[in-house]
Amino acid sequence: MPITRRIILPLLALAAGLALPDAARADFRLCNNASGRVSVAIAYTNGKTWVSEGWWNLKANACEVLLRGNLAAQYYYIYAMDERGGEWKGKSYMCTQDREFHIEGRENCLVRGYDRTGFFEIDTGKDAKNWTVQLTDATQQPR
Repeated sequence: MPITRRIILPLLALAAGLALPDAARADFRLCNNASGRVSVAIAYTNGKTWVSEGWWNLKANACEVLLRGNLAAQYYYIYAMDERGGEWKGKSYMCTQDREFHIEGRENCLVRGYDRTGFFEIDTGKDAKNWTVQLTDATQQPR
């Protein structure tokens, strides 16, 4: 009887834990609703300097958390490209490179040996704690 109790009680505790709702998560997520795989980079200010990071590779219909925790800024910047050469870009230039990166500063990208890439701006509002960006194929985006 003691052996059975040692096995059943942990299983009941595990089942109870799985039944409880998760605590609210506050993250910056990106979902790829485009028809193919995309590579994504994000840029933001950490309060002291600009930071750009990449790459996340998301297959079609997948989501990924790019930044964990409550949002610390109102504006974030995204650049993405697909396997066919399509891009989601903008006029806010940040530093990037071909392989995985974490780059501080957005000035003098070329002089520092980085690429200079145009990101599009995301305004999350002043009080947002989390945000999700939905990438879609260009033909589905509003004009």
